[in-house]
This record gives sequence, C-alpha cells and structure tokens, in this order.
Amino acid sequence: MKRALISVYDKKGVTEFAKKLSGMGWEIVSTGGTARVLLDAGIKVTDVSDVTGFPECFGGRVKTLHPKIHGGILALRDNKDHLDTMKELGIEPIDMVVANLYPFKETILAGKAHEDIMENIDIGGPSMLRAAAKNYKFVTVIVDPGDYNTVINELETSGGVPYKTREYLAAKVFQHTSSYDALIADYFNERASIKFPDTINLAFEKKQDLRYGENPHQQAAFYTEALGNKGTISQAVKFHGKELSYNNISDANGALEILKEFTSPTVAAVKHANPCGVGSGENIAEAFKKAYESDKQSIFGGIIAANDEIDIDTARMISEIFIEVVIAPSYSEGALKILKAKKNIRLLRLPDISYNKYKTYDMKKVLGGLLVQDRDHGKLYEELKTVTHRKPTEEELNDLLFAWRVVKNTKSNAIVLAKDQGTVAVGPGQASRIWSLENAIKQGKENVRGSVMASDAFFPFSDCIEAAANAGITAVIQPGGSIRDNDSIEAADKYNMAMVFTGMRHFRH
Repeated sequence: MKRALISVYDKKGVTEFAKKLSGMGWEIVSTGGTARVLLDAGIKVTDVSDVTGFPECFGGRVKTLHPKIHGGILALRDNKDHLDTMKELGIEPIDMVVANLYPFKETILAGKAHEDIMENIDIGGPSMLRAAAKNYKFVTVIVDPGDYNTVINELETSGGVPYKTREYLAAKVFQHTSSYDALIADYFNERASIKFPDTINLAFEKKQDLRYGENPHQQAAFYTEALGNKGTISQAVKFHGKELSYNNISDANGALEILKEFTSPTVAAVKHANPCGVGSGENIAEAFKKAYESDKQSIFGGIIAANDEIDIDTARMISEIFIEVVIAPSYSEGALKILKAKKNIRLLRLPDISYNKYKTYDMKKVLGGLLVQDRDHGKLYEELKTVTHRKPTEEELNDLLFAWRVVKNTKSNAIVLAKDQGTVAVGPGQASRIWSLENAIKQGKENVRGSVMASDAFFPFSDCIEAAANAGITAVIQPGGSIRDNDSIEAADKYNMAMVFTGMRHFRH
C-alpha cells in the first residue's frame, strides 16, 4: 500500500484530493487540524502520532520532526543499505508528501503582533517539503493545491506520477520554501535594523507571462513583491484593452513615480521611461491639458497616469490621440463610455495611486551583480537657499518646486523647463548637461520664454545659465555643490535670474 502524508494549512481542495487517493488504495497519514478535517469528511486517516509512537507536543510545534517520518521520506528505494536500515528501525516508506505552510506573509500583512508572527514561522512543513523534494526520484511532493488534479489524473491514467512531473513539483517546492525563508529573513533584518545584509534574498511572486520583453526577441515575465504592493502597478486592475507589455509596465511605473510627488490634481505622460509632459491644475482636465501641451508629439503612443478621477472632459481629450495606457484611481461613467470606444487603449484602475510610504530598495541588475540602494525619498524643499541677488517670485518658486519634482524622476542628465504648474519641455538622458538643456529649449520653442529651469545635478560651467538666459528662462533650481558654483551664480546675477540651491541632487540612471 502506498502512503501519503498530508499536513496542510490551506485546506482548499484537500478533502476531495484525499478521498480520491484513499479510493485508489492509498493510506493517508495526517496531523492535527488536517486529520480532523479529513476524518470529518469520512476519510480513513492514520494519525502521525501512531506512526512515530510519539505525541504531538509544545502546542503543535513538534509533530512531524521524527526519524520515522523523515526516514520514510528520505530513504532511497534503490539503496540496499537504506532498505535494510528501514527494516531494522521499523520505518515504513512515505511515497507522497502534501503540505503547505503557515501564513507568514498574511500574518505580517494583517499587522499582527511579533508573537503571532513568530508562531507562523513553519518548521515541520518546510522540513518535510524539502526532504520530499530532495528525494523526488521516489517521492511525489505537492505544495500547491492547484496541482492536486494533475497528480490525480496521472495516477488514474497511468497508475503513477511520472518522473518529469515529480521533478517539476520538486522545483515548485524549492521555489516556495526559498521565498518563504526570504520573507522571514527580511522581517528579521528590519527588526535588527540591518539595512544591507551580508546576503540578500528577494521574494517576488509571478503575476503573469508577457508576450515579449523590451524587444520581440526577448522573453519576459512580470513578478511582484510579496510585500509592499499598495499603490503600485502590480495592484492596478486592467478592465479594458489588450494585455500590458513589458514596456507598458515599465513606463506606467515611471508615471506612478512622478505622480507620487504631487498632491494636487496631476497628470503625468511618460514615453520610453521619461516624462514627456506633466501638469497640475484645479482639476484633472486642466492638468491633462498642461501635460499634453508640453509635447504633443511625444505623448503619441505614451502612458498617461492621473491621480484623480478621469472625467468626461479629460476622456474626450485623451480619445483624440493615440494613448497606450491610462491609469487612474477611478473613471466617471461618461468617461468610460468614451474611452471604451477605443478598442486598443488599456484602462487601469488603481485606487491607492497616491500611496507613497514604501520600505523598499531601488535595485538594478548588472552583469554578475546587483546594485541596491535606498529609494530616493529626498525632497528638502523647505531648505532652499537663494544664492543670487534676486529672489524668485512666489509664482516662480511654485514652478521651481514643480519642476524639481519632475526632474527628480527624469533620466540623467536631466533638465526640466516649467511654467504655470506644467512642463514646457523635458530634456532627459544626455551625456552633457548643456545638450539636455539645448534639446529642451528646441522642443519648447517660444513657450520657453518666461519659464523656470530645474537641473537634477549641479552645473559644472556657466554655459547652461548663459543658454537659459538667452532663451528667456527667468529662474533656476539646482543642487549646487560644484567648485565652479560662483561662475553660474555670477552669470545668473548678470541676467537678473533667480537661482536657488537644494543641497541635494537627484541622479536617475
């Protein structure tokens, strides 16, 4: 008779699975709550204590940690010494292990006390799963209830579970237990104030396969963080349009990062990971108009994110251009009627779109390694220092702070020109800062006159100030910190420009 040890926290589908196993002549060994559920369903069960000859103890902390359990799982069936030892010690083989683990992640998300979290660190479950996965040549192991039907179908059709299936199931076990341990390690690192541990173990859960990556010849998938997803693209619900692509997700994330800098109604338009237009206004329609006017060409085929409800007026303006994705906390009925008429547009709803309290890292994969840093939370708006003779007017200061929020989320070297709480032009990602400014001036044309300028890092020379003054830019915000700061300050004074230092740069690569 084959034996299956079933001990699960998630009892979904377990009674139906155990009934079918029992009907095929399998002996069911079980523990605690699982045994009671199976017995109540009329399934014959052998209690694990009857196998071990030892009672469960310490409030259920010790149940399956016994040689008669782990020996039955780990013994090699084609090794004579192992078989002789099993006979000598009275150990019966266990041919299947079905287990899933205490809800550690769910306990943290529920905000439970430390003591409750500790009790939800599973010990016996991972031990059994790892033992069975190690011995998958002889033992079938199931950690995911979604695999019950696959195993039953194969037992019914062929009388056994094929090697390839057992290997696949073993792989799922090690994925699961490594992720489980990573969450526990992260929890303890946070409690012990260990910001950068000696080893870093990342727990991400697969959300979906993607058609392809940045380019059609690249395969891709989207994974989400196991914890800390609130207000992120992974929590957005798509309710209209095609599936999201790799680039859609990347650009939508960039748009969300910008939105989280603002509290007033704001729209961010993103193309190829850079903002092409950002606007704030009294309402979302006014904000969209400002974002659109910034760069009517680049927004074509871009991503739009709004931090307030999309209304009819905004929907009408969006419907007049080709937009890949719209993401917002909500949509009015009239707006939905207009936008859903466009077959290919993807509409996403994200109620917590403005949430911005993340305990997470920025990470960048490089060949052979991983760069890890704090997320850029820096603002220091209250510590601005005017370094020129002329101070910015109240209107200029508001626009400088607006531009500073945008330039912080633009690829370096970055220049942002803004006026009336909207971007006039964005100059991203050039090897030389003057090139970024020249591109922005060329893009903004006559609208540049009377605008303000934000730079994500200091000016090493006065050339950018000279070019800005000649284009009619009236005020500048920058970190300062160059050994040539005085050159830029003197140039600004020469043209009666106001300049403020933030004391903090915002490189973004």
